[in-house]
Amino acid sequence: MKTQTNIARELLLLACLSALWASSYTFIKIGVETIPPLTLIAARTLIAGLLLLTIMRLRGLRLPTDMATWRLFLVQACINSVLPFTLIAWAEQHIDAGLAVILNATTPIFTFLLTALVVRHELVSGRKLFGTIAGMTGVCLIIGLEALNGTGEMLWGQFAILAAAFSYACAAIFGKNFRGLNPIMPAAGSLICGAIILLPVSVVVDRPWTLSPSNASIAALLCLSVFSTALAFMIYFRLMQTLGSVGTTSQAYLRVPVGVGIGMLFLGEVPTPAMWIGLVCVIIGVLAMTLPQRRRAAAQSG
Repeated sequence: MKTQTNIARELLLLACLSALWASSYTFIKIGVETIPPLTLIAARTLIAGLLLLTIMRLRGLRLPTDMATWRLFLVQACINSVLPFTLIAWAEQHIDAGLAVILNATTPIFTFLLTALVVRHELVSGRKLFGTIAGMTGVCLIIGLEALNGTGEMLWGQFAILAAAFSYACAAIFGKNFRGLNPIMPAAGSLICGAIILLPVSVVVDRPWTLSPSNASIAALLCLSVFSTALAFMIYFRLMQTLGSVGTTSQAYLRVPVGVGIGMLFLGEVPTPAMWIGLVCVIIGVLAMTLPQRRRAAAQSG
């Protein structure tokens, strides 16, 4: 019963993470209307990093001081925030947020392939392969193939989203290096490193003091920083320790049903039967990629 309760809690956190990151595409779309991508992402990482440092101080926690850990923070910053955040923000100047969500749903595919063919740090079972296929099938059914008709437009923007998805996959695998650390520590450390990298570039390229961002863009930046970054990263690094890299990146599939739900609640959209079937496929895919291998564990214990 304890194992079931724990898994239910982790899956709930996975759903929460998918909602936080699904909303980030809308926040970014609003933000880049009046804030250049580099400055938006530099501010995002700085605000989120400082917020997490404040929370750590209130909890009596301190970041590690050894250089080895900070080198890991720096690498994680590059592949989990600096590169993908900037690519997505730049791409959303040219493509719709919805299409960005679709293309970024390929992250679990990249994670599975890297795990199976390169690092092999986790058990790659047929069930996880099935989950990968089921999840992508669900995404296609929910969105509808007609939504991909615009994939030939702004090709570089779409390649940028795919590159960001691949970077996220690398970050999910690299994040295993932080096992044993409180999840808030790699979240805060990597975001601070990201801000240190991005702020000088933003100052040189965008000259932020000359900008006149709208109130909507500022509000989107704050929501993006607090909820879709600081809170999301705390959940992300926790799930890396409990569900593994393949299981954690499966939340990319859940972002699409979240979008469908928002459309039903606020836009009055009525899902088609194919969308409902797709939602079932997504749920099956996530469960297949996250639930523990009980039979194998039982056989080994026997």
